[in-house]
Amino acid sequence: MTQVDIGGLRLGLRIWGDGPVTVVFIHGNLASKDWISLAAPHFPADLRVVGIDWRGCGDSDRPPAGEDCADYAIARHAEDMLAALDALDIPFCHLLTHSTGGIISTRMLLEKPARFGRVLALDPVAPMGLPFASGTIEIFRAMGQDRELMRTVLGSTAAPTLFRPETLVPGQRPEYALPDSPEAALFEACVDQALGVSEGVLVGTPINLTKEHASGELVRRMAEIAHPHLVLLGALDRIIPLADMKRMAAEMPDCRLVQVPGVGHSMNIEDPSLFAGYVGAWFGGLG
Repeated sequence: MTQVDIGGLRLGLRIWGDGPVTVVFIHGNLASKDWISLAAPHFPADLRVVGIDWRGCGDSDRPPAGEDCADYAIARHAEDMLAALDALDIPFCHLLTHSTGGIISTRMLLEKPARFGRVLALDPVAPMGLPFASGTIEIFRAMGQDRELMRTVLGSTAAPTLFRPETLVPGQRPEYALPDSPEAALFEACVDQALGVSEGVLVGTPINLTKEHASGELVRRMAEIAHPHLVLLGALDRIIPLADMKRMAAEMPDCRLVQVPGVGHSMNIEDPSLFAGYVGAWFGGLG
């Protein structure tokens, strides 16, 4: 297990490739750096992709959540990532994000704009945040105690195209379309990882995304984010509002939105080769 120490807090770390172009991957909620492990072997040879686990996820330490999960706020995750870049001596890089990693990267871009180049945002939580009802937050809490519930919710929301559509209905256990595939094996490993996240991630992320939505702070600053963005939204995504993606494309100075047919919220797991193609097209050749 490889980690990077940021002032006594150790974050999980994995690096794919050794090319001259550094891309840092910031994963989503209930996830880890491993969510790109099937796609990474197909990345261009000129990339060095650095995956860093949030605090509370993957191979990272799990500090206490604090009152109202304040120690797992979106701004705290962004501070962690910036500190990790310092510790790894990465003065400049591009960003590859997924889901909640998108709004974490927004805070990073606004805090240290000169440190970053291009951004590829896969089904990102927009600067608008994402509101969750209190009942939904309790579902997250229950998921942490029940593997079948975690698997069912993640399967139907995060990676629906891995499963036979007729099994993605209430009361049924999702069944893989290709049960012996590497994607199915990775998803099962991701379910196990999600069961091990800290309370600050499990319930803290929906709490803190709701706070971001209520504050409106980042929405008011979208015009400041001039970094070239490619936003990919799976046409079958049931988590990220299309309206939010369109607003990003309209209000950010250099932001292109592409809706990708046939995938849900997690192309990195649902169709790793296709995802790697987008990564190569956006970042390849920059060195």
